[in-house]
Amino acid sequence: MSDLVLHNYFRSSTSVRVRAALNLKGLSYDYVPLSLLKGEQASAEHLALNPSGLVPTLVTPQGALPQSLAILEWLDEVHPEPPLLPADPWGRARVRSLSQIVALDIHPVNNLRILQHLEAEFGVDAAGKAAWFRKWAGAGMQALEARLAAEPETGKFCHGDTVGLADLCLYAQVLNNARFEVDMSNCPTILRIHDNCMEIPALEQATPPNQPDASTSRL
Repeated sequence: MSDLVLHNYFRSSTSVRVRAALNLKGLSYDYVPLSLLKGEQASAEHLALNPSGLVPTLVTPQGALPQSLAILEWLDEVHPEPPLLPADPWGRARVRSLSQIVALDIHPVNNLRILQHLEAEFGVDAAGKAAWFRKWAGAGMQALEARLAAEPETGKFCHGDTVGLADLCLYAQVLNNARFEVDMSNCPTILRIHDNCMEIPALEQATPPNQPDASTSRL
């Protein structure tokens, strides 16, 4: 049994970020699947770990830690190799800023609970939910593309030639975008970085199809 236990959902992009970081750092962990479609994240057991009723939640020797960005930074401080953040203050700020375009601008308005609320409260059908997702994902991707294409710090990855925190957010979001057929043709820099991410075994292994609960879900 590992010292780390990850409560997550195979398709959750926030869970993808954390799985990728754990893999990159060579850390073993116990995998606890929670089906968001079945509402398992709202069980009393999980709410005791994460009162928000969301995934992922990483249970550590110090306690339960929700929120993917907080988990990623904790992992980087406790297990600093390979680093997810640059050594210099400007580099760290830039990487956090890029990461937050995905984590704070795109993801919250396209979270499953938001899409379910649109359906339950406003009668939005599947096509309408997909259009909603594409609108906000597209807007965020355009902002991210503009920065990555223009800023000199961009290299093979979001910041230089080493995969880091922003890349984990980027590649997980691109994977999610594909499910909703988000047009990425006007984001060549993002697609190039995503392709580079997918060449890294640790990141490819963290993708939804490679998780144990993927084989038991039809959705």
